[in-house]
Amino acid sequence: MIAGFVLALIGAGSGAFAQCAPDQVLVKGDFGQARFSVDLADSGEERAKGLMYVETMPTMSGMLFVYDAPQHATFWMRNTLIPLDMIFMDQTGTITHIHPNAKPLDETIIDGGQGVLFVLEINGGLAKRLGLKVGDVLQHPSIGEKAAFPCDG
Repeated sequence: MIAGFVLALIGAGSGAFAQCAPDQVLVKGDFGQARFSVDLADSGEERAKGLMYVETMPTMSGMLFVYDAPQHATFWMRNTLIPLDMIFMDQTGTITHIHPNAKPLDETIIDGGQGVLFVLEINGGLAKRLGLKVGDVLQHPSIGEKAAFPCDG
């Protein structure tokens, strides 16, 4: 499993994944780059369900929540069975807040802050292992022309 994790980081860092695709996100920062396979939640129904009832998730996988407009984003872990890192981003795809290791089934409100347009949920503890930080940027076709890390670059 660690070998696959290292290969995912090396492959993503080589530029091999510069092509944007709806089921992929690339995060870039001081740590380098990391590519995730994602399910997209861009409707109200999909965002409400999120990763509820998911029992396991491959290491470099997740869910990308896309909102219609920047907003104050809050989450909880009701019916969510695995720990998650929640990565909140603004309209440019820049990380503004990371909530690490949200506890399964916990109904405490997780506040992602104001101006959130995207949220990436990944396995709990992975953001720290990768070295993701506030200010890192996400590449995905849904970010559009305001992207800090555009699809063509």
